[in-house]
Amino acid sequence: MTRFMILITLGLLASSVNAGNDPSIKGKLREDIQQAMHNHIAANQIKGDYVHYDSLRGKVLRMKLDKVHEGIVSKGDFYVSCADFVDESGSKYDIDFMVAGDAEDLSVYQAIVHKDRSGKRPYHLEN
Repeated sequence: MTRFMILITLGLLASSVNAGNDPSIKGKLREDIQQAMHNHIAANQIKGDYVHYDSLRGKVLRMKLDKVHEGIVSKGDFYVSCADFVDESGSKYDIDFMVAGDAEDLSVYQAIVHKDRSGKRPYHLEN
């Protein structure tokens, strides 16, 4: 019985990990989506900090890039991927990036704080 419960738990964990990644997005498209994120982050820096206006908190966040996530999902006409950032106080932020455009010209058109020190923030994306 214990072995069965362990297998069920591992199966659930594996499926939740894959929920944030569409394995059909691969190769050059995957690279281009992540490059669009890197370009956006680089273009929105002041003195080495990524700058993002947090409309929920009403303040400008200045953060350092920690890690770009590998996961990418398709939401109809655009893609969503995310990256982790850290501000000068050590607070961590998970920023979701909406990426769209022609196959040869993808760019980030929206960045949203998905998670901060208070937890996940709900937002709704239509397919």
